[in-house]
Amino acid sequence: MKHTVTIVFCEGCRWALRSGWYAQELLSTFQGQLGGVLLQPGEQGQFQVWVGEQLIWCRKRDGGFPDAADLKRRVRDIAAEGQSLGHCDLPQADEGASAS
Repeated sequence: MKHTVTIVFCEGCRWALRSGWYAQELLSTFQGQLGGVLLQPGEQGQFQVWVGEQLIWCRKRDGGFPDAADLKRRVRDIAAEGQSLGHCDLPQADEGASAS
């Protein structure tokens, strides 16, 4: 069964373009593995990403917007378990680490 990703966004906040970009990233990464990506206008200030009935990102709960790599990992873990995401799977460098 192919999962559908639903991105719920606030129109008044003008997050449609951002939502469309996330949709394009997911569709190009998971070619043929998703049932589709639905962009759905939501309530004021709302930005959520659902895979089927499972909420994987909420702007208010998770603190802002996801970076594309994190969003892809969360979608992959439900909709395409075991798929390599290439560089997105590499460990993240500590933000506080000093460069040598």
